[in-house]
Amino acid sequence: MHSETPLRKLLVRPSRAADVAAIAEIYGYHVLNGLASFELMAPSVDEIAKRRADVIGRSFPYLVAELDGKVVGYAYASLYRTRPAYRFTLEDSVYIHKDHAGRGVGKALLEALIEACARAGCRQLVAVIGDSANKGSIGLHAACGFKRTGTLRAVGFKFGRWVDSVIMQRAVGEGGRTLPPEGSGGR
Repeated sequence: MHSETPLRKLLVRPSRAADVAAIAEIYGYHVLNGLASFELMAPSVDEIAKRRADVIGRSFPYLVAELDGKVVGYAYASLYRTRPAYRFTLEDSVYIHKDHAGRGVGKALLEALIEACARAGCRQLVAVIGDSANKGSIGLHAACGFKRTGTLRAVGFKFGRWVDSVIMQRAVGEGGRTLPPEGSGGR
């Protein structure tokens, strides 16, 4: 999976254990400096490794974007909710290194993630976007076919203020037009 950026080639690929430190650095920056994540403390590299292992252990996609051998973003899909009726619905997460925002990295990652979710049997993808003023993430999801389905007002409190969550959703593959294949009830 290759995608062009203005100056260089971007490689989107499955993440590896060796990528975890870079993933933790990217996420840590967003935790400490932004409202995309409602975490208050940046998780350790070990904690990020455990979270990644959980996603991969469930056979869900966990991708990275690499430029010139350096991880500049990542995206993954995880369970939207744990109750069995939600088993065909996943929630996406996309984080880009602060120096590479707005250059197409997020779109390349999210498009690849949508394809990987379709291959995994997902029928719906949900984005829970921190901060209703997060124009970058809202725009990215809209550009990839997500529709805004709601806003949860003042559900987070970070940096001394109340923060909304924007809910966006898109069908994957057949979406809700057809029943899932017989025997696909487990996850």
